[in-house]
Amino acid sequence: MQQRCQWLYVLAFVHPASGRNEWQFASGINTTMMSAVLDAFAKAVGAGPSRRIVLVLDQAGDHTSPQLQVPEGIHLVFLPPYSPELQPAEPLWPFTDQPLVTEHFATIDALEDTVAAHCDRLQHQPDVIRSATHFHWWPAA
Repeated sequence: MQQRCQWLYVLAFVHPASGRNEWQFASGINTTMMSAVLDAFAKAVGAGPSRRIVLVLDQAGDHTSPQLQVPEGIHLVFLPPYSPELQPAEPLWPFTDQPLVTEHFATIDALEDTVAAHCDRLQHQPDVIRSATHFHWWPAA
């Protein structure tokens, strides 16, 4: 059976107080892929024994699996069920839609190139990202 659709998964990491953001892309999501994404994120932000990063995540199966490999320096904190409004990265999804509106992509590679270029631009706009992700009630450092 021929597959009708291909999927591009966009994973976003954001530091709400500063607007710093990191993006990863995957063709699918499972525990193995999530382990690889966390590893790439840890390397990108320099997490390790002397730099600890707390990630707030929902309780998706690939986030909570006992087989998930969490790199040193990364600590996962899980949101209560059904609370997407508390997820700092949730407001980022409209940003990823912006370059896709009214566009057609002949290949998944063309789609990924467009989204990746847009996400790269977003990395250089921390003020825009902070305005969408920094909740007024977020604890100060």
